[in-house]
Amino acid sequence: MSVLRDADLATAFDHAARSYDTLTAANPGYHAHLRRSVRRLGLPDGGAGLRVLDLGCGTGASTAALAAVLPGAHLTAVDASSGMLRRAAQRPWHRPVRFVHAPVEELAEAGIDGPFDAVFAAYLLRNTADPDTVLARAHALLAPGGRLAVHEYALSGHRAHRAVWNAVCGGLVLPVATLLGDGALYRHLRHSVVTFDTAGRLARRVGEAGFEQVRVVPLPGWQTGITHTVVAARPHRTGEAGR
Repeated sequence: MSVLRDADLATAFDHAARSYDTLTAANPGYHAHLRRSVRRLGLPDGGAGLRVLDLGCGTGASTAALAAVLPGAHLTAVDASSGMLRRAAQRPWHRPVRFVHAPVEELAEAGIDGPFDAVFAAYLLRNTADPDTVLARAHALLAPGGRLAVHEYALSGHRAHRAVWNAVCGGLVLPVATLLGDGALYRHLRHSVVTFDTAGRLARRVGEAGFEQVRVVPLPGWQTGITHTVVAARPHRTGEAGR
């Protein structure tokens, strides 16, 4: 099957918003892994006074991870799905979060401007038609020295890890999602991971977008070799990346 893109994908996420949190809650380590990736940004003092952008916030799980680890940060959360964003905005927040409905490719038109001290993108890049453009936008929105964390299903390249992913999706996730009427979305999610970058290729893609200090760090549990954090920084001066 082909993966869903743009408006079709946003519509599928709109429909799945009502049950999305239930399915993610059944994923062992899902929320803990997001918090771990936020910590890997390496931001000081609980993010006090820093501006942090959550790209592709969905129902707010990634935003909640940012709020938990960086309670002093000013958070802006963006998503292309109005249904997912509505669920995110309905969560209880200990301090105001700015939620913006917009595709990542149209941030400027939605009034999102930098500089941000950090950009967090969870489960986003493989769901975009042009991940390189998304990374370029993130780079442009970051202050010099700003940090990027990409938390993504990006397989290691080993056949065993791909087999685990397919077994979990085919044997557990897809049957439940199909019963809920969201089979098309979760078939997309399964296929999007298999056809997306390996973790190493994703790291190279981030470096090619102009970031430096690029590192790939695995996540533990059953998602070892399946989910990774790619952390990087915008250079302090133009032309520094890759030196």
